[in-house]
Amino acid sequence: MTNLTIYDPAMCCSTGICGAEIDQTLVTFAADLDWLKSKGITVTRFNLSQEPGEFAANEAVKSVLQNDGVDGLPVIMKGDEMLSFGRYPARDELEKMAGVANSPAHGEITETANNGGCGCGDSDVEKTSTGCC
Repeated sequence: MTNLTIYDPAMCCSTGICGAEIDQTLVTFAADLDWLKSKGITVTRFNLSQEPGEFAANEAVKSVLQNDGVDGLPVIMKGDEMLSFGRYPARDELEKMAGVANSPAHGEITETANNGGCGCGDSDVEKTSTGCC
C-alpha cells in the first residue's frame, strides 16, 4: 500500500482550512488528499507548528528547511523519496505520485461512444453540475 507523508508549514490546524481567510489552494489540496484516501492511499500530514519533531527527524525535510526555510514547505514524501517541495501539487500530480490508476482529472469530461460524453460509462446515470456523474 502506498503511503504519502505531507510536511506542511505552520498552520492553525492540521489542514489549514480554518479561520476567517481560507486559502482555496488548501481547501482543494485537502479534498484531493481525501480523494486519494478513498482510493486506498494512506496519507499522513504533519504541521510544523504542532509536530516540529517530525520535521527534525526526517533528514530530507530537515535539508529543505535548512536550504529553503519554510518556503520549501510543503514537502511530500513517499517512503524515503521526496516527491515534491515548496508547493501544493494538483490532483493529477498527486495521482501520479501515489501510483493511482489514471482517471479523468477532477471535473473533466471524457468523450466515449456509449455514454453521451460523460466519463462515468453509463448514460442513464444522473449527471452532476460538472456534466458528469
